[in-house]
Amino acid sequence: MRHQLRVLSVYDGFFSGGARILHSDVVLGLQEGGQHHRVLSVHAEVLREATRQAMEDDACYRSLTAAGVEVTSLGRTSGLPGGLGADPTPFTGPELAATARAMAGADVILSLKEQPLGLLNQAGLPRRPVIVSLHRSDPENQGGALDELKAAIADGTVVACVCCAESTRAAYEAAGIPPGLLHVIPNGVDLLRFRPDPARRLRLRTSLGITDSAPVVVFAARYDAMKNVPLFLRAARAWLRQEPAGQVLMCGAGMTVGQPGLHADIDAAFGDDLALADRLHLLGVRGDMETVYAAADVVALTSAWGEAAPLCLIEGMMCGAVPVSTDVGDSASIVAGHGFLTPPHPDAIATAWGEAVAARTDLAPVLERSRERFSRTRMIASYAALLDRFHTESFRPPLPEPPLPEPH
Repeated sequence: MRHQLRVLSVYDGFFSGGARILHSDVVLGLQEGGQHHRVLSVHAEVLREATRQAMEDDACYRSLTAAGVEVTSLGRTSGLPGGLGADPTPFTGPELAATARAMAGADVILSLKEQPLGLLNQAGLPRRPVIVSLHRSDPENQGGALDELKAAIADGTVVACVCCAESTRAAYEAAGIPPGLLHVIPNGVDLLRFRPDPARRLRLRTSLGITDSAPVVVFAARYDAMKNVPLFLRAARAWLRQEPAGQVLMCGAGMTVGQPGLHADIDAAFGDDLALADRLHLLGVRGDMETVYAAADVVALTSAWGEAAPLCLIEGMMCGAVPVSTDVGDSASIVAGHGFLTPPHPDAIATAWGEAVAARTDLAPVLERSRERFSRTRMIASYAALLDRFHTESFRPPLPEPPLPEPH
């Protein structure tokens, strides 16, 4: 009987974001395919984007544990009173012992982004091949994480890096990561979950008091500088002035009434037109993004940097929303033929939203034909093949020494 591959994923924490959603879905798919997966999280609770996020409350945590994936934590907190902040203290003996036990039961380690390498690089831990999943296109903007990645590569611990986009591969190669370690596996989504659904569309619109005919733009992002929320809001103001029936949905960590920075951005963007902001719906973190996207006509992205293969564009497209994005990461190749790419200017973005709404019916068959390209099945099969390859190579017996020449 073939040995069941045992994989440990290490997360920095469970908090809202596309990388964690994507990686957790990969873990679920690989477990469904016969591998045995566990997850170790460095943090048990974090405060980010003015949102307190406990591991047990996270949708990814719930989906993993519901599927039988064991999830444990070192119990650290970040951003909370008594937490460790941006410069954590050294890992303690009990924390390293817990990590060692988790690693000892694995054949291969998956590191969700490079941040967990600060833990995995600690001396004395079991030697296991580590594959790092990279989900951004700005390696130099990750604090000391890039140095940890380079150290783990030099040590021989990291055997491969999975890049979710070509822009990720190019950025990390430019940052000094050996190109032979960089493998591109494009993001994919569950096509049974993310699909056009008139019933979901009507249900959410009805709950928000939005008519079926009203044009709707959705912005799914956490409240972070890279997402360029001020630009999005200036575009929203311009579009809402042009489109009297238009509605805008904003969801993600920090997209709530409890985020003072967001309210300041809204005031600054709308100015004398603050009444238009009544058509902004702040939905916060949602566990039903398939419903939110199905209710929308346009999925918008205004990021300034850091994006790789934005999950919001793919999920929105698969639900029938037309993507409109700034040129960041792999957005141009994702949007090509399916939607609109814009310069980072509010009037240009607003105009593109209007064009996208008008083109939605004509683009529906194009989006339908692209579904296989963005399939979760394709993505998970690629991950499984890579894990099998490096597990096999790590246990390959050494070649025998050549015989000594016969003496003359």
